[in-house]
Amino acid sequence: MFAGSTQIRTIDGKILRPLEPPGAAAVLFFVATDCPISNAYAPEIQRICSAFKGRGVSCALVYEDVNVTADAVRKHASEHGYRQIAAAIDDGTLAARVNASITPETVVIDHSGRVRYHGRIDNLYVAFGKSRQVVTVHDLRGALEAVVAGKTVATPATEAVGCYIMPSNQRSK
Repeated sequence: MFAGSTQIRTIDGKILRPLEPPGAAAVLFFVATDCPISNAYAPEIQRICSAFKGRGVSCALVYEDVNVTADAVRKHASEHGYRQIAAAIDDGTLAARVNASITPETVVIDHSGRVRYHGRIDNLYVAFGKSRQVVTVHDLRGALEAVVAGKTVATPATEAVGCYIMPSNQRSK
């Protein structure tokens, strides 16, 4: 559980408290406009959010681009079909708080504020630039099924493959 409230403003000006989900859980998708693996996951991110929305799971895209603007995020979201998912720009603070270091990387926070899953969306990517023909493990979906059912997540952490997030203390202002 996280001490103290963490909030982040969406590109539309709304305040999100991602570590205090209003429903069963919140999924934070750490993404970047210029990460090809992150971009390739856009359809799957949307499918997951759509599948779990009615089950009390909220989703948020957390952009980790160093100098990205709200207009660039809006354009990126539109180009990748993100319509119903909140999008925010992080200065690295939220990523550091939940130990996210890769895009795309996911963090699932349950209704009590505990991180229940941290890692990859699935096992499509074996390494940067190397993918499987078929996904054989749906890590995030499995974690969400467990959290929504009030069960223990079988594999609470996996290694994400993608682009590195620059630590907040190395970002230019």
